[in-house]
Amino acid sequence: MPKEVINKSDEIRFTKMHGIGNDYIYINCLEKMPADLPQLAVEMSDRHFGVGGDGIVLICPSEVADFKMRMFNNDGSEARMCGNASRCIARYLHDNHLTSDNVINLETLSGIKVLSLNLGNDDEVESVTVDMGEPILKPSEVPVRFIGDAMVEQPVSSSHGAVNITAVSMGNPHGVIFVDKLEDVPFDTLGPELERHAVWPDKANIEFVEVVNSSEVKMRVWERGTGETLACGTGACATAVAAALTGRTCRRITVHLRGGDLQVNWADDNHVYMTGGATKVFDGIYERKG
Repeated sequence: MPKEVINKSDEIRFTKMHGIGNDYIYINCLEKMPADLPQLAVEMSDRHFGVGGDGIVLICPSEVADFKMRMFNNDGSEARMCGNASRCIARYLHDNHLTSDNVINLETLSGIKVLSLNLGNDDEVESVTVDMGEPILKPSEVPVRFIGDAMVEQPVSSSHGAVNITAVSMGNPHGVIFVDKLEDVPFDTLGPELERHAVWPDKANIEFVEVVNSSEVKMRVWERGTGETLACGTGACATAVAAALTGRTCRRITVHLRGGDLQVNWADDNHVYMTGGATKVFDGIYERKG
């Protein structure tokens, strides 16, 4: 594994990318690793004084997969998994000729994820499909404080009254709430309140979902450690699972997020497959202050 660089004033080369608006700063750490990663994430993610983003993503060597992903939110906390970021990593590796494979095994803190590149005639990445693995519903493994086999549409108290939550982990904890109209949700107050609710031992990502029909939903997400983002891949997957579990949709749906659409399929093998785009914004060099 690459060793941390002691000199904090080193220049850091990066690529800004986004997965339907979920934007991160990607750093190639295959040979060396920047120092003090939590602080670096805070500095670089600042949208006024830094590069700007939802966090930083480190592309590292792996002893158990093709590559390894580490990521830190813009508050400095380390995240376990991000579906949108994993798609961007697949495109980064392809575009920078770091692999010739169209199927990539990526080590994350939530296990190894399989990324499949969908290429056009010009060998450009049109989309990436991620095998997100099996959803976790057992409360102790989500984790969520609930007695029973699964927490499905169970009432949780809030300052806006009781809300019904379905708890799903896709490598990180999610609370999915179905609403009649997204525009009626007091998002900026209820999102952070439920993120930190006592029902979650480690906080959680909160999804508010409006069902359009049996194969389409609209979603807004409040991500733990970040706040609202334009998209959340694991959140879209958790939403698809919760919508199918509660009989609101079929198992293959389109999730409309503020940044764009994701195709999610909770397949017969119990794995959740997510397909979406990955966009490069620009390359740059960050001059870190010592």
